[in-house]
Amino acid sequence: MSTTPNSRLALRHHSAHNGGVIRKRVLARGEVQGVGFRFHARAEAQQLGLGGYARNRPDGSVELEIEGREASVSRMLHWLECGPRYAVVTALEVSDVAAIGENDFQITD
Repeated sequence: MSTTPNSRLALRHHSAHNGGVIRKRVLARGEVQGVGFRFHARAEAQQLGLGGYARNRPDGSVELEIEGREASVSRMLHWLECGPRYAVVTALEVSDVAAIGENDFQITD
């Protein structure tokens, strides 16, 4: 996935993809806690058939891992650029991690 940062979002993305099942670790920064970000992310991930998790981090960011078909992961990454209605995403840090065969998406602590 190739993205061009816009004035609202600085997106760092490192990718090596194989066209099958992939897993990404994402740190969403900005106003992403207290706005339903994790719950909306879970709904979006479930709609796209993705596994993984979302959790708040002490620094105010939200950490996610998303796993599934490359096209669905790409759609999720695109959704995460803005997040839910009241979120203000200022940056996404995206990196590859090994797929583990996870099919369910959870909100964790």
